[in-house]
Amino acid sequence: MHEHGGEAGGGHERGPDFGGPHEHGPGSGGPTGQGPGPSDRPGPDAGGGHGHGPGAGGGRGGRDGDGHGHGHGHSHSHAHGPAAPVSQHLRKIIAAILIPFAAAVVVGLAVLWPGGAPGHERTGVGFDRQTQQATVTKVVELSCKDVNASGVPPTGDTSTPEGSSAAQQESGTCKKATIRVDTGKDKGRTFTEIVQPDQSRQLHEGQEVVVAYEPSAPKDLQYSVTDVNRRVPLAVLAGIFAVAVVVVGRMRGVMALISLAISFMVLNFFILPAILQGSNPLVVAVVGSSAIMLIALYLCHGLSARTSVAVLGTLISLLLIGILGSVFIDWAVLTGNTDDNTGLIHGLYPSIDMSGLLLAGIIIGSLGVLDDVTVTQTSAVWELHEANPTMGWRGLYRAGIRIGRDHIASVVNTLVLAYAGAALPLLLLFSIAQSGVGTVANSELVAEEIVRTLVGSIGLVASVPVTTALAALVVSADRSAASSVPTGAQPVPAGAQPGPTGAQPGQGRGGRGRRRKR
Repeated sequence: MHEHGGEAGGGHERGPDFGGPHEHGPGSGGPTGQGPGPSDRPGPDAGGGHGHGPGAGGGRGGRDGDGHGHGHGHSHSHAHGPAAPVSQHLRKIIAAILIPFAAAVVVGLAVLWPGGAPGHERTGVGFDRQTQQATVTKVVELSCKDVNASGVPPTGDTSTPEGSSAAQQESGTCKKATIRVDTGKDKGRTFTEIVQPDQSRQLHEGQEVVVAYEPSAPKDLQYSVTDVNRRVPLAVLAGIFAVAVVVVGRMRGVMALISLAISFMVLNFFILPAILQGSNPLVVAVVGSSAIMLIALYLCHGLSARTSVAVLGTLISLLLIGILGSVFIDWAVLTGNTDDNTGLIHGLYPSIDMSGLLLAGIIIGSLGVLDDVTVTQTSAVWELHEANPTMGWRGLYRAGIRIGRDHIASVVNTLVLAYAGAALPLLLLFSIAQSGVGTVANSELVAEEIVRTLVGSIGLVASVPVTTALAALVVSADRSAASSVPTGAQPVPAGAQPGPTGAQPGQGRGGRGRRRKR
């Protein structure tokens, strides 16, 4: 608000300003001061505030009053935009920790980098078989009896699930599908397949499918339908996801998508082949997840002290997860070989340490949620500091940890429910068997998920106080260093005129100047 004096001819008198954010001094006269007036004197501008009157201004009137003597000191010192960089000393400390760590990650990538997944002879079991793309060209309905598809037990016992299913098939209608192979050396070849009425996957004309090829089988049995081709719906869903991320996140969203692509590349071209080549799964997971962490955080959030604190918090939490996971996997005697897929891996590559593979999965699975927690906590502490620069590290930590407690509750719930959702069919199976909670939890299949969930959750919980404390220490130490510089020590512009006698300099940052009342 501009104060207008009683004299008609007075301009805005401008004295020295050393920084108050919005200061009104006593020399306020006419509203614009156009024309000659004794008070149109530009004073020196040293600073920071939003200074009206004895603050520095942007008026262009000279001593003779010629021109505009509009002395409104619009010299903003509000904290708009990104936070100021931390001091040189703190940057050196952070660099002394992170540069050797990044160098170690690069050396680890170079030493462990594989030449590709080692070859092996196909077993034809599970995912380890040759597949081709194909299309269903024709579907004809016919009686299951005509194609000998029924299989009623010779005893006629239909009390078992197999016997009941066979009885339904005998009186049901089957489908005879003709499938054309679209890829591979047998492109254009056709074969037929009978679809039972109780099969979960029913084929229809024009449907794209995936077929398995077994060269050692008789020619008419070499191909069989194993799955449906889902490339189009998955590609559309991925496109919707990418558009949503870019529309909401804009440039930050684009960087997030790039970092996601790089993460998949590290996973596919380094972590998986290195484990298959016989490298220690834990070492490979630590090196690979560290590379993903550095690339993703710095690419998405920029090369700054704020991001570096988040990296340090994530690194400490990952270390805790690795130690806890190793201890409890050994203590609970978890082998990591609990289903058909892990059994197949162990059969094809006996040298792979399956318990180490389990621990590697825990570390990599926890990394994504850890990034979210550490970045959020670091940003919260930085914003608290920007809102109240006088707050010490204890105050910053207490305020940040209150935010973190809300985050802990939601994140832990998310992690537990994510694992429970993935294991829902297994839990349903135990419920059908009417097994007790203790029996279910003691089975290796469920105990593995319990250890995975609880170890990851402990790491997440620990990341909140660790990252909050690191961020509070960094920003408060930087504030202390910055506050040691005398306020108003900025150089006075050459040729500037001193203010009127008795004019008081503006107070420091956050102070309030005196204002003449009418």
